[in-house]
Amino acid sequence: MNESAKTNAIYFVKWSIYAIVTGLTIGLVGMLFRKGVDFGIANWKQHPQFILLSPLSALLIVALQKSLHEEKNGGTNTVIDSVTEGKHITVQTSPLIFFSTVLSHLVGASVGREGAALMMGGSLGEALSKLFRMDEKDKRIAIMCGMSACFSAIFGTPLAAAVFPMEMISVGVMYYAALIPCLFASFIASHVSLHFGVAGEVFPITEVPGFHLPGAVTVILFSMLCALLAMGFSIILYRGHHYTAKRIPNPWLRALIGAFALIALTALNQRFFTGALDFNGGGFGLIEKAFRGEAAWYSFLFKILFTCVCIFGSFKGGEIVPTLTIGACFGAAFAQLFHLPVQLYAGIGIAAFFVGMTNSPFSSLLLCFELFGFEGMPYYAFAIAVSFTLSGYYGLYTSQKFPYSKTEALFINRKGPRKLWEHPGDAAEEN
Repeated sequence: MNESAKTNAIYFVKWSIYAIVTGLTIGLVGMLFRKGVDFGIANWKQHPQFILLSPLSALLIVALQKSLHEEKNGGTNTVIDSVTEGKHITVQTSPLIFFSTVLSHLVGASVGREGAALMMGGSLGEALSKLFRMDEKDKRIAIMCGMSACFSAIFGTPLAAAVFPMEMISVGVMYYAALIPCLFASFIASHVSLHFGVAGEVFPITEVPGFHLPGAVTVILFSMLCALLAMGFSIILYRGHHYTAKRIPNPWLRALIGAFALIALTALNQRFFTGALDFNGGGFGLIEKAFRGEAAWYSFLFKILFTCVCIFGSFKGGEIVPTLTIGACFGAAFAQLFHLPVQLYAGIGIAAFFVGMTNSPFSSLLLCFELFGFEGMPYYAFAIAVSFTLSGYYGLYTSQKFPYSKTEALFINRKGPRKLWEHPGDAAEEN
């Protein structure tokens, strides 16, 4: 056996073993986390008066952060930095995210769970890498492997979960060395969850019109709007988070204000708008309404508002599920306005808005196949390509790097700008 074949064989055996261990252990943790979140959601739906406990929940989350010395935890950005810059993810991140996300869902906060999965998976992946005595380079692969396993266990989309960490860390440069461990761990973790009765969400779209020039033009125009919406939401999240932290530096007070704002918004919506609890929680119920054409036309705007209030007010869970919800509602509203297939455009909205927020086109396409089926493939592909290109260097993750330009064959090695008027060159110099 020559040296190259020997190296490849060692790589395969080593990472297969690690992926099995990761998939089983983190898959089990992810399954327990999903059950905890599902319990919180079910309890909230059955007892919506629990929203009155949101101030207590927010204070408990702050107390948990302080007791675990995680006040400066940067969330998913810390996980990204651990791969690109070798920063350390504390093991305390996992219990913090686990319990604070469950507490958030118990009171109907508009937060997700998949962002939490990336943080938990990255934290546990680094912890396992220490047990295996890995060096710095292998530790980065182990972190991505953990992210894939936890995302897959919670969301039930193993293909998208396998590719997403490799793609979103550094846009345009895939970490192919992590392909086998991420893929193996993702599918193992998904089966662990299924074994314990935790299934992923699916929204089958079977009635898809033929893809012709008028349909292609309409999808392109809609995707341009999704790109603009994604840019706006990204800027609001970033600027709003820093503005509230600066204006209200006391985390206890910030948590209370966010909780009372959530209560007030919920009451206003029940009294004057939908009369329901559509904008509380992650949003899968609202996605189902959007697919049925039952969501109010302004739902995407209200979901943005509720999500920002909860994120700025210290609730935990991430923004991925709210992102999917916003995209579905925006697509459904667009379809109803122009008499287009509502179900199809709700799915296209998810695809276009998700890629605009995450800058991960291949993961977005795989996510569409796993959520909706393959029938609408050309619609999803066009929407993803247009929104990815036109959304620029904005997104959910401020630590996300862009080694190459989206529009030129040019090495730029930068992070996204934080102001609409900032020139890309300025951001490159800053970073």
